[in-house]
Amino acid sequence: MTPDFLVTHSGGFHADELLSTVVLTRVFPEARLVRSREKAWTAPAPDRIVYDVGGAHDGELTFDHHQSGAPLREDGRPFSSFGLIWRRFGADYLRAMSVPERDLAAIHADFDSGFVLPVDLMDNGALSPSEAGPLLAGLTLPVLLETLKPVFDETAPDAEDRAFHAALEIARRFVEAAISRKAASLRARASVLEAVAGAGAGRVLELPRGMPFQSALEESGADHLLFVVHPRDRDWALTGVRLRGGGFAQRADLPEAWAGLTDAALEAVSGVEGARFCHKARFIAVAATREAALEMAQIAVREAERVAS
Repeated sequence: MTPDFLVTHSGGFHADELLSTVVLTRVFPEARLVRSREKAWTAPAPDRIVYDVGGAHDGELTFDHHQSGAPLREDGRPFSSFGLIWRRFGADYLRAMSVPERDLAAIHADFDSGFVLPVDLMDNGALSPSEAGPLLAGLTLPVLLETLKPVFDETAPDAEDRAFHAALEIARRFVEAAISRKAASLRARASVLEAVAGAGAGRVLELPRGMPFQSALEESGADHLLFVVHPRDRDWALTGVRLRGGGFAQRADLPEAWAGLTDAALEAVSGVEGARFCHKARFIAVAATREAALEMAQIAVREAERVAS
């Protein structure tokens, strides 16, 4: 199926059809985007995909969720147009984003549960932005995207369309960044698991570069690892490993005596030539060389074992 037109409603926009448009315009880059409420456009036809308008859903060419009997997820929660479009075209979108086939199913499901579902629920009134907390309610993605609508007294005939297309590019950046990070996380997983195997019973994990490691480390069951060392652009980082379950608590903190010190002061206290910085919260330190970073890591391990004993 190669549609000539991608049709959604005109006027004010919401996050669901905006994000649906991100997906569809990537999958069908040659199709013309039409924003209209005219029956001539919103009626089903073989040359178009109609979404978030039209009052019909067939899962192939029409994807509305406002009508009586609109489709629900297996758990009974409602879809918005975004969820319906993602269910049908999400895998095609990921392929267009060059996601490896082996990772498609995992990323599709993860993105659906962590990104698409909240949009679906908010669009249907099944989730309130206030549930993010009073300070964050206005910073949820659907709310932020809708702030890009024209203000009430902006009366230019093309104001809504101009705002939609401007918001579309911002929404696209968010979706693509989220997908890219999920794909990168899976690539990192393989590297972390390989490094864990090489670390054996040691307490320090050395990685070939900075990368997300927490989830893979938890998956590996290597709870004995306390610190991670890896190169940066011009120096080396030494970081702690967070406890399971989120939050900022670590398996072990860097030595208290290092907190907030830099350069000569840190070298003097640590006894390590090339020690450059330790954050006052003791979750990261920086060294000039690999050797200095590993030496600092071993000192941190000994201190953590002493404190724990």
